[in-house]
Amino acid sequence: MEKELIELLFPEGLLDFFSVKRLEKKENSYVFYLDEKNIKPAIHSEKELESKGFYNEESMTDFPLRGKRCILKLRRRKWIDKKSKKIINRDWSLVANGTRITSEFAAFLKELNRYNTSKL
Repeated sequence: MEKELIELLFPEGLLDFFSVKRLEKKENSYVFYLDEKNIKPAIHSEKELESKGFYNEESMTDFPLRGKRCILKLRRRKWIDKKSKKIINRDWSLVANGTRITSEFAAFLKELNRYNTSKL
């Protein structure tokens, strides 16, 4: 049950590929630090990949929690294809285009704005 509760805090499917490393509770926000798990991207499953650490941390804002801003700090993993020596990473579409907020949160805000302007 604990896992199901924790999954409610994050965009759907995020914890399938990321693990929570730590949480910072600040006055006006919660900051979650997550690292991508060492699970090869399915599209490259036939290749022999070796994990080579992480890209620089990326931040995005998600739904507020208990009236506080919720910030996700993600470190995406990179792999090297042992044969071609190319760097491989997983394609993510968590962030809404042109923003630093999750796609789910962007859709929520868009719908909220549409609702509020229709009441004018």
